[in-house]
Amino acid sequence: MGLLSQSQKDTFWKDGVLVVEDAVTDAQLEELRSVFSGWVEESRAHTEDYGETLDGRARFDLQPGHSAERPGLRRIQSPEEVSDAFEGVMRTGRTVDYCAELIGPNIRFHHGKVNSKLPGSATAVKWHQDFLFQPMTNDDMITCLLFIDDVTPENGPLEVIPGSHKGPLYPHWHDGIFTGAVDDSVVDPQREQITSCTGKAGSVCLMHVNLLHGSAPNLTDQPRTLYITTYCAEDAIELSPNHLPSRFTHELVRGEETGTVRCSSYSMVLPAVPKGTSFFAQQEGADQ
Repeated sequence: MGLLSQSQKDTFWKDGVLVVEDAVTDAQLEELRSVFSGWVEESRAHTEDYGETLDGRARFDLQPGHSAERPGLRRIQSPEEVSDAFEGVMRTGRTVDYCAELIGPNIRFHHGKVNSKLPGSATAVKWHQDFLFQPMTNDDMITCLLFIDDVTPENGPLEVIPGSHKGPLYPHWHDGIFTGAVDDSVVDPQREQITSCTGKAGSVCLMHVNLLHGSAPNLTDQPRTLYITTYCAEDAIELSPNHLPSRFTHELVRGEETGTVRCSSYSMVLPAVPKGTSFFAQQEGADQ
């Protein structure tokens, strides 16, 4: 018997999103929190992005205004490469089993990151679709947002337009620049449908990669930190360079190798390969 009920599976495929509680154990959650807290403390000694990922970009992304007194560590690229705790959750968290039940049984890891909005963070995420950053031969892919902190309506939760994963793939290029965001005219007619994804720490939000989503700033005194992993069907093959490559990219985390490729029909403009650390700067057109 699976971990997800048929009702939960039906909800995911209808809305393109599903929040499930207790996606990790209490011990795993505490480990993730401890590691992230250590990274925040380490960031106080830095004044610009630092560390290095597989493709030579900085691993730790500091938001504008970061200081030792008020740290603004907003992203860690591929944290599973530098933390046993994150690596373990990437492979063994219940999140992976949920994905196997929805798009499995054969599942690969695509990429991972931590996105954090520390208290008072002004960082917002513009509306976009994840698939436009990572085209594959088919779109059986799920973005998994694990809540390391409680996520409330006030501290910058994920906002989604349910059912939008069934609609078009919208352009993320504007005036020759890949901004990683859709035009406001796409979202404006659908604003009454916007839903916030909230829940207690340890929950996971499973999101289809075609779903339109964004998030507002965190203007509270409570942090909102997510460990985000993306998994894909084993028979989905990349059509552009992975935008967050790591030594775990394409690792089979459930099931078996089939040696096959499966294609679905769609059309999109290929994304630009990121040059800098910050996805957030890219959305402002400043990372080209």
